[in-house]
Amino acid sequence: MEDHLADIKLVTDGQTIFHVGSDDGELMDALRQGQLAFFVAIDEIAREVEEDVTRFELDRNRFLDMLRRVEDDVTDEQKAANR
Repeated sequence: MEDHLADIKLVTDGQTIFHVGSDDGELMDALRQGQLAFFVAIDEIAREVEEDVTRFELDRNRFLDMLRRVEDDVTDEQKAANR
């Protein structure tokens, strides 16, 4: 495909992809058979996935920071108890 991925739209019924294209006229031609379908904009899906990954990485980093602090506290308590 020569088009940029963000410009691509899928025509699908949720199970089958009927058409991949970027021109609205092409998409309407794909629906002439009368099948029920909905349009999916790839750029929206990519944006949502990227946001989810960013949130996951942020949550993961916060969790790891908390574990490191707890580990440091436990180590400090063990050193204090051994003195």
